[in-house]
Amino acid sequence: MQHRTLTSIPSLWDSIPCPRSELDLDLVLSSGQSFRWREHSPRHWTGVLDGRLWTLTQADERLYYTVYGEEAGPGAPQTLCRFFQLHVCLADLYQHWSSADPHFREVASRFPGVRLLRQDPVECLFSFICSSNNHISRITSMVQRLCQHLGPPLGQLDGVSYHGFPSLQALAKAEVEPQLRELGFGYRARFVSESARVVLKERGGASWLQQLRAASYEEAQRDLCSLPGVGVKVADCVCLMALDKPQAVPVDVHVWHIARRDYGWQPASKSQRSLSQKTSKELGDFFRSLWGPYAGWTQAVLFCADLRQIPKPQILPAKPKPRKRQRGASSGREDAGDPG
Repeated sequence: MQHRTLTSIPSLWDSIPCPRSELDLDLVLSSGQSFRWREHSPRHWTGVLDGRLWTLTQADERLYYTVYGEEAGPGAPQTLCRFFQLHVCLADLYQHWSSADPHFREVASRFPGVRLLRQDPVECLFSFICSSNNHISRITSMVQRLCQHLGPPLGQLDGVSYHGFPSLQALAKAEVEPQLRELGFGYRARFVSESARVVLKERGGASWLQQLRAASYEEAQRDLCSLPGVGVKVADCVCLMALDKPQAVPVDVHVWHIARRDYGWQPASKSQRSLSQKTSKELGDFFRSLWGPYAGWTQAVLFCADLRQIPKPQILPAKPKPRKRQRGASSGREDAGDPG
């Protein structure tokens, strides 16, 4: 099969009403929330949702969709509404945030339609375990390899194979850690494998993650942080993007810089110059008091704006390795820009 475009095969597409003020597909799917969507044609995004292969695009204030290998079916509009949380009126939120925050008001005029996805908890958890000390393009590549090697095949488009996200059972196998290390996951390979085993064998499987949707934000964050490789930032990403906790504010280096640069925020302890669990909570509380119960959504808009202002990394010539490492020298972080 080939990737479809709206103009080439219009009869295979359906649509639902969706103004760009409520959803800007290009901003949302490229902003580091989900790592499964690719823009294969201009403004046409192909990815996996609910175990099926979709292409999405926008035109004439509508969200168009096509599903490969089968009819979209009557449940497709509900699937998209749940995934993009279209029951939440973004225009009302933007108006509220703009009235409370002059800086947001200035950003909002240039970045309308940024909303939060509601993702599958298993996929969201293990995707963000891969985000530790990493950047979006590399996380995307790692999640793609994870699915290609461990996920069920869904079909091919233009010769490219697509796969569903691996099950907990697939991720928990003993051979997964060395396999992921061979695929370039580094220390994250152990966290993926061990967390899958813990969730599967000690917590009751995927249903345990689903049940965290009904738990309080504090309880869900605490339970997630008990998993191998899950710190506060990863837990908050999962709470916000999969567990119905819109007040969760994932704090990474971008959000830290936004807070200090644009809001003059300082941690309570002047000696605290880097991220920690304590300062993450302080900063989250600061934004929750400013923006209200959907503070995590507000942060997503500012994160998206900040991301768009960062120059793309340049490919530089490799530096020659030093002949001898000096005693006491420290190695740099692998990738300092964690996505929120």
